[in-house]
Amino acid sequence: MSQIARIRDTVHARRLLAERLVDPQGLREAQALRFRVFSDELNATLKGGESGLDQDAFDTHCTHIGVRDLSSGQLVATTRLLDHAAARSIGHFYSEEEFNLHGLAHLQGPILEIGRTCVDPAYRNGGTIAVLWAELAEVLNQGNYRYLMGCASIPMQDGGVQAQAIMQRLRERYLCTEHLRAEPKKPLPPREVPLNLIAQMPPLLKAYMRLGAKVCGEPCWDEDFQVADVFILLKRDELCPRYARHFKAAM
Repeated sequence: MSQIARIRDTVHARRLLAERLVDPQGLREAQALRFRVFSDELNATLKGGESGLDQDAFDTHCTHIGVRDLSSGQLVATTRLLDHAAARSIGHFYSEEEFNLHGLAHLQGPILEIGRTCVDPAYRNGGTIAVLWAELAEVLNQGNYRYLMGCASIPMQDGGVQAQAIMQRLRERYLCTEHLRAEPKKPLPPREVPLNLIAQMPPLLKAYMRLGAKVCGEPCWDEDFQVADVFILLKRDELCPRYARHFKAAM
């Protein structure tokens, strides 16, 4: 268990600790948390749903990290990380199931893919994310990864209105295909929305943008999860100094 990312949630008097989920029990806890969040909130169709777990063939190849409430012992946040070497052994990154990633082979330096990030609804605050980010930073530091990439999701229960409105903002401020271009294998169904429509950006996507990540193309429609997945790429040496202090604290 890692001691570097301990933080006190002063608002709720919680003691949160990040850890590597290295044993089967820890992985099952992460899969159970993922199932609760994705199934209950997104009404996602999940493999392993009959057992109350979100699991797939990538899990055993990934490094899993989590955040635990030390008072209750409950796992309250998790994400999984797949590096370039593990992706090579599988044959592809998870993101390549949704996107054609043009330019991926030309990125200079080790790559780490982040995915399946979720936080218990009762713990969705800056403190929990700061703990998770600090442990992620430790993994980046240990592996000397130059790029972090992955997908951030926007719910599609409204038929895509929120996703289209958010994409209008992302295209204006965060779109960059200089290093990599992500071509969705299943683009969003076309839908006209007013140019002045404002939609709330999901917390995880907002956090990536604040860190300095760029959006590399149009979103993919993930029908199983009922979300629009936006592909993001974060170059480690371009971390935004204003918002990255917690993320970089462990580096």
